[in-house]
Amino acid sequence: MAASLLAREVSDLCLGKPALRSLSVSATVGDALTTLKRSRDNYISFWNCNHGHFSEADKVDAVAALDDCRCVGKVCVADIIGFLCKEENLSNPGIALQAPVSVLIPKTGDFVRHLESNASLVEAMDLILEGVQNIVIPMEIGGKNSRKKLLQNNLSKSTFHNGRQYCWLTQEDMVRYLVNSISLFSSSAVNPINSLDIINVQDIPAVHYDDPASSALPLLAKCLEMQTSVAIIDGDGKLIGEISPYKLNSCDEDVAAAIATLSAGELMAYIDFGGPPEDLIQLVKERLQERKLVKALELMEDDSGNSSVSSSCSSSSDDEFGVGRSVVKSVGNSAMSVKRSEAIVCHPWSSLVAVMIQALAHRINYVWVVEEDRTLFGIVTFAGMMKIFRETIEDHDLGKALKKSPT
Repeated sequence: MAASLLAREVSDLCLGKPALRSLSVSATVGDALTTLKRSRDNYISFWNCNHGHFSEADKVDAVAALDDCRCVGKVCVADIIGFLCKEENLSNPGIALQAPVSVLIPKTGDFVRHLESNASLVEAMDLILEGVQNIVIPMEIGGKNSRKKLLQNNLSKSTFHNGRQYCWLTQEDMVRYLVNSISLFSSSAVNPINSLDIINVQDIPAVHYDDPASSALPLLAKCLEMQTSVAIIDGDGKLIGEISPYKLNSCDEDVAAAIATLSAGELMAYIDFGGPPEDLIQLVKERLQERKLVKALELMEDDSGNSSVSSSCSSSSDDEFGVGRSVVKSVGNSAMSVKRSEAIVCHPWSSLVAVMIQALAHRINYVWVVEEDRTLFGIVTFAGMMKIFRETIEDHDLGKALKKSPT
């Protein structure tokens, strides 16, 4: 079992993936927002090197200087929306967008790690279990000389670093491979998740339907790091929806005004159906006026003038983070086609393999766990799932070692 996984190089999981687009850490928040809006990418990576234009005389020195070029973080529209929600930034969003993008990158934690393309899948799994959330893999382009020539010709291109292009190796990539190799883990995969100790029941990111949406901001920041969402529950603790960073990625930046002024339940309605109801738009404007947040109000008016739907969020389900209604969809042990912003749920007695397939079908890194009456019980993530597979590999190797040892 372990031999086949150890032999699998992470580069095999990156075939066909697009190269990372990036900006240097000297860019501004506004630069990041503009780049994200102009591209189909959900994230833009940031590197500790300059991706500006170089003169011919500077290119040789630039090649040497870029030898230590490293990815230090990634940013999405949801990060920028969260940043604009801060009171001091709402009072003047234009000034906030001129801040260096480094303000969006976590100062603590080990969220990005580089791995060589010949590293094993097991090495990548171990990094995820250590807390690393994002793994960067080089996409090989010829030999050393051709790489150096390519770099000299492409120093201004935002996808080249150290003469290479890179891609993200995601938790989804790894779990998808494990599902395709599920026969190796059948003894564990068919067990219910409540027997595997992978349901997080302690630190559940959740807010009440009537709570201010702004109260979810600290949880949203954590969810962006951990690649999950914030649950919305009613007075009885039942799951009624979620505030998803994936959904916010498809929204305009003026949604920050809605988060600052609406309740969590109102925000769900605001970001649904490709555009908010007119009465909620008016409510946000009235509350901005009450708080004398003139610049934030102007931002809403500007977006209203530039778009056929004010403060719209994309309703397309074709892109990577397609979105739809924020309602609970219980699918038991079978994967059904639903749109991204629905709160996808399973039950404590659902099998591990069913939950994995469920998450992969909806391209999310987590599934909410609910009781039969939809009371929120916990959350299970890809990292928790990988823990079981890693333990199975270790147990298998230990068993083989014991059999080989002399008695």
